[in-house]
Amino acid sequence: MTRRLIPLSTILLLLLAATSLSGCATAVLGVGTAAVAASTTEKGLTTSVNDAAIVTKIKDRFIQSNFSLVTAADVSVNDGSVLMTGKVKTPEEKVQATRIAWEIKGVREVVNELQVSDTSSLKDLAKDLAASATLRGKLIADGDISSLNFNIDVVNGTIYLSGIAADAAEMNRVVAHAQEVRFTRKVVNYIMLSTDKRY
Repeated sequence: MTRRLIPLSTILLLLLAATSLSGCATAVLGVGTAAVAASTTEKGLTTSVNDAAIVTKIKDRFIQSNFSLVTAADVSVNDGSVLMTGKVKTPEEKVQATRIAWEIKGVREVVNELQVSDTSSLKDLAKDLAASATLRGKLIADGDISSLNFNIDVVNGTIYLSGIAADAAEMNRVVAHAQEVRFTRKVVNYIMLSTDKRY
């Protein structure tokens, strides 16, 4: 019976040897698994549950507003920060997805990386990109504005603003900056106040 017992030190040595001989792929997988585990631990159960609830609510809103967004947009949430990837047909759908995400309670940031497959409606993409970059710079430079709380989408000279403002004064400052941007034809304001009731 005693010959079957293996000392703990021997077990550890065998495990180390197996690890060293397992190759790069396994090592990378192990590191990745460990990183995920650590991330999950730091994130906490409550935050994970809240993030999952946000994803569900966003997808429910997609179903109610524009069902094509359900399959077009891949939504992930990390500590209230929403990331959307995938492809949508029109710039308006991209704007709609951003607006819907900001309407969900608990959302702190929206990163919209959705690609627009149909660019026929984009008359002058260069001007739109320049307007977006200019406005983003103005928001960052304004000490009375938390720039990360706002999204900017520019389509054919129309600036679409969305996000959460601390108060009406901050919202009005964002809108005012948008109206001053060159090539701006129209400003559409979807910004919500932090005091608004969101679902």
